[in-house]
Amino acid sequence: MEQLEFDDNLMDERLMQDRVNSPEIQAAVLQILHAVGEDPARDGLKRTPERVARMYAELLAGYTTDPMVVLNDAIFEVKYDEMVIVRDIEFYSLCEHHLLPFMGRVHVAYIPDGKVIGLSKIPRMVDIFARRLQVQERMTRQIADLIRDLLHPQGVGVVVEALHLCMMMRGVQKHNARMTTSAMHGAFRANLATRQEFLENIGRGASPLQI
Repeated sequence: MEQLEFDDNLMDERLMQDRVNSPEIQAAVLQILHAVGEDPARDGLKRTPERVARMYAELLAGYTTDPMVVLNDAIFEVKYDEMVIVRDIEFYSLCEHHLLPFMGRVHVAYIPDGKVIGLSKIPRMVDIFARRLQVQERMTRQIADLIRDLLHPQGVGVVVEALHLCMMMRGVQKHNARMTTSAMHGAFRANLATRQEFLENIGRGASPLQI
């Protein structure tokens, strides 16, 4: 897969537009508008199918990205074997069950074994997996597995906290419920003290999730 160009925050939307079938998305949105009894010709909805197609091109851009290609050029050999933590990485994703957003923050830690990854690449890694139709459990595991496979560190820990609109807006309608998932490899799974150090660090000064 060809390497894609990134800025510090978002993947190049123009490239993503080339990789989705915009006419099919627009036709599907038009059909939904008819199905719910709306008039797609009225002023507020005339360009809604086009806007939705552009939105999905951006929100699902992770499908077009090979993370190994994007991240491989930012791995450096460094003599450092203490815990590295990047916390409070904001993310937005779409639940694959209802196509509604879930959002929150990701905390990542690893203990290097001769290799580290550029700081900005960890949030980009989160974006690659968040910008797909997802479930939180799988996304948590994907982030941890990728760091393990890229760096072969002594250990990796990932914790994801999120609010799910599919639970807040519909169904049980529990507005303050949040979901926490974790994935641990190596020292973080085998050593209680290592895992506890990570959890204490991300819990210190943490603010509640808000929409």
